[in-house]
Amino acid sequence: MTNTDAVIAAPDSHKVLLENDNVRVVEVVVLPGQKEPMHTHAWPSVMIVDSSTNIRYYDESGKDTEYPERAASKEKPFVEWLGPEGLHAVENLDQTKAYHAIRVEIKSK
Repeated sequence: MTNTDAVIAAPDSHKVLLENDNVRVVEVVVLPGQKEPMHTHAWPSVMIVDSSTNIRYYDESGKDTEYPERAASKEKPFVEWLGPEGLHAVENLDQTKAYHAIRVEIKSK
């Protein structure tokens, strides 16, 4: 793991629920109005989002993108496939509701 790994760089929003040689299961919680520290995810993953909110995604250059449609257009829970992610951060734009997901990271052999 690197110092930018999500559970090291953003421990308040990433908690390991299970880890072995094949997978790491991480609970992701971004509290209302909170912005995570910049971090990475080294492995591809399945993201199971059971409480979506309007979020702003920041890439490694600090450029931000808002995703208001995620809160409104996705049935809950919803599942998405994500590749490895470089340096980024997520900000929860909702002031009353936490963003919550389970991320199942598939470790490369």
